[in-house]
Amino acid sequence: MVLTLLPSVFSVLSGAVVGFSLGLVGGGGSILAVPLLVYLVGVTEPHIAIGTSAAAVALSAAGNLFNHSRAGNVRWPCALVFAAAGVLGATIGSTIGKSIDGQKLLALFSLLMIVVGILMLRRRKMEGDADAKLDRQTLPWLAAIGLGAGIVAGFFGIGGGFLIVPGLIFATRMPMIDAIGSSLVSVTAFGLTTALNYTISGLVDWPVAILFVIGGLLGGVGGARLAAVLSRQRGLLTIVFAGVIFAVALYMLFRSFGS
Repeated sequence: MVLTLLPSVFSVLSGAVVGFSLGLVGGGGSILAVPLLVYLVGVTEPHIAIGTSAAAVALSAAGNLFNHSRAGNVRWPCALVFAAAGVLGATIGSTIGKSIDGQKLLALFSLLMIVVGILMLRRRKMEGDADAKLDRQTLPWLAAIGLGAGIVAGFFGIGGGFLIVPGLIFATRMPMIDAIGSSLVSVTAFGLTTALNYTISGLVDWPVAILFVIGGLLGGVGGARLAAVLSRQRGLLTIVFAGVIFAVALYMLFRSFGS
């Protein structure tokens, strides 16, 4: 699309929202990228919105990964195993996603967001083990859950952090703040895999993606700093963000079936 002043501003602001959430909770915000691109920025083709969001979220997640890594919040062995399995899944999922009608994909996406909100609410009760690590017991779980999360992330063109964070905790029982930082390895890898697949088909709007990333890097700094401060008091933020997820999902359902 040809960018004028207002869409350009909306692209940066949308990226800031997504980057802030990636820095804060390792995901959740990435699932807002597609509706923001479609309904705020004005990307009319759903598949282009999905491909563009995958590229933008991946690059924004890489910036946030740097912030969390500096703070010591990344369990690299666990994160790399999870990401490696997920890349295979993201390749499969994104290939399937491109073959489905765009409007139907948005409708499915909105239904997934409702599930996301429920998962985020349930995440509040999870507790972590500071000694969690990669071993023979955790390796198969990391690989299996990583593969599944990658398929979902690739299919819908999202970072998948909302699945990766609880997946990492389930597989290893690592603390929430470490799961958030570690999840960004997979969010980056999944997003780049999906974006590459969509780029091959000409379904990425790179000018929009670049502006989105600029906003994402700015928002991510604030999100990562707040995550460090509120790592033990995330319950209220999870409830608020889950409410946003439900609201956006209902709006997308209305737009999809009303069009």
